[in-house]
Amino acid sequence: MEMRAPRGTQDILPGTSEKWQYVEKQLTDICRRYNYKEIRTPIFEHTELFQRGVGDSTDIVQKEMYTFEDRGGRSITLRPEGTASTVRSFVQNKLFGLPNQPTKLFYIGPMFRYERPQQGRLRQFVQFGIEALGSDDPSVDAEVMALAMNAYEELGLRSLKLVLNSLGDKQSREDHKKALVQHFSPHKEELCADCQVRLDQNPLRVLDCKKDKDHPAMATAPSILDYLNETSQKYYEKVKAHLDAMGIAYEIDPNLVRGLDYYNHTAFEIMSEAEGFGAITTLSGGGRYNGLVEDIGGPETSGIGFAMSIERLLMALEAEGIELPIEESLDCYIVALGEQAEKEAVRLSYLLRQAGVQVDKDYLQRKMKGQFKAADRLNAKYVVVLGEREIEQDAVSIKDMKSGEQIELPLDQIINFLHEKLAGGNE
Repeated sequence: MEMRAPRGTQDILPGTSEKWQYVEKQLTDICRRYNYKEIRTPIFEHTELFQRGVGDSTDIVQKEMYTFEDRGGRSITLRPEGTASTVRSFVQNKLFGLPNQPTKLFYIGPMFRYERPQQGRLRQFVQFGIEALGSDDPSVDAEVMALAMNAYEELGLRSLKLVLNSLGDKQSREDHKKALVQHFSPHKEELCADCQVRLDQNPLRVLDCKKDKDHPAMATAPSILDYLNETSQKYYEKVKAHLDAMGIAYEIDPNLVRGLDYYNHTAFEIMSEAEGFGAITTLSGGGRYNGLVEDIGGPETSGIGFAMSIERLLMALEAEGIELPIEESLDCYIVALGEQAEKEAVRLSYLLRQAGVQVDKDYLQRKMKGQFKAADRLNAKYVVVLGEREIEQDAVSIKDMKSGEQIELPLDQIINFLHEKLAGGNE
């Protein structure tokens, strides 16, 4: 039997993993500038966390979670998203008691959902996300959206669209839900099976349905914006004013509801408008989730965050033809000829690596021509040649692979020479 990776998963190989490393480094740096600190939570949690935190009526909980019973008889779930785990850690570790508030966190890690695999949607995928807990200031909402847009733009994306909506406070949502039930009830039998259930459990989720999106009742559905009370309307206006002040463009979409139960007030998505990106245009999304901390056992605490798929980010970069500035080269390759030279190559490689130089050597006992070909394939900047003559003279030959210039140096000067050249001394 041929062993293959499970359906909906992927191997990220050298040549591609460097792109992931670059993107993750850039995202981490942006978080540093916005003063968000990294949090790392377990890949699996107690199932109840996601049932309470994500919501029983969501597709994630009903259809997509990887849930199993461990040997102790406990129900365990591979995390399908990062917010619930982050909030659980916030509560468990009493981060709400720290003097510096809000608590501003970011995470990067694998998530798991049982979905039909397609381009940009896998069963194991990687999310980057941020959460700001402990403030209900509208400027935090604007900051979270600014960080997301900042991240995409600094990586080079230009075909972006920020879509914004308000879900209002609890009372606004309840009034809107009643209006939705009244509106969709006459068409209930025409809706998909999922939406028929949603109409009873969480009518707001009907607006998020992909199957029924073209149903005529969708176009005339009551808008949440018509049901915002004065408090919610003022909050929404302040969020928009902050975005305007930063010069961040956005579009209003009153049907944007997001897929999780815990959202209220601000909801947003960032989409790619790049030609050829694909049918699923959403790159990331998020919003405010006042009430989630209390649901998980903590004190009353406001929160807002977003999550982005790294896979979809890389797809968007490819769609816009953006090449990441990744240097695929090797500082130095050591060519060794003869048994004594091979021993010295092992020692010299070790010393150079300790000194911070990126080094590789031959491990297949190839002849000089084969070793130079290997150096070419690795795009080595310099080749150090060790042979019997060099060993006798306690020296090395060094070739600049770009200029073709070759010189000899005493062995004890090689580290300083490479440091100077690699630092730009040859420019």
